[in-house]
Amino acid sequence: MTKEMEQLKKGQFYFIYDGDYEYFVVEDRTKRGLSVIEKSVDDNVGVIAEKGRIYDANGRGHVMMIRWYFPKEHYTFEHVCKFADKLDKRYRAIMEETCPDW
Repeated sequence: MTKEMEQLKKGQFYFIYDGDYEYFVVEDRTKRGLSVIEKSVDDNVGVIAEKGRIYDANGRGHVMMIRWYFPKEHYTFEHVCKFADKLDKRYRAIMEETCPDW
């Protein structure tokens, strides 16, 4: 993200920005700070996504989505919020399994 965008909504694990006249942007807060290595279509969602690489303890790199660009002509703010809430629920489930006392 090269320019400042207006934040529309904030979840525990995501931000939703008003990218410009064309896009809503959902940013995964757990991937903040990753360098963008590619920009391509996310097959699961069908929108353009920026991807970064995370390395595991064995040194293997895994390409992960950092942010998704939802075209305003095809997606309403409510649709974008539903996607972001699913992301939030997925991370909460992982957190409850791995850190039950949190």
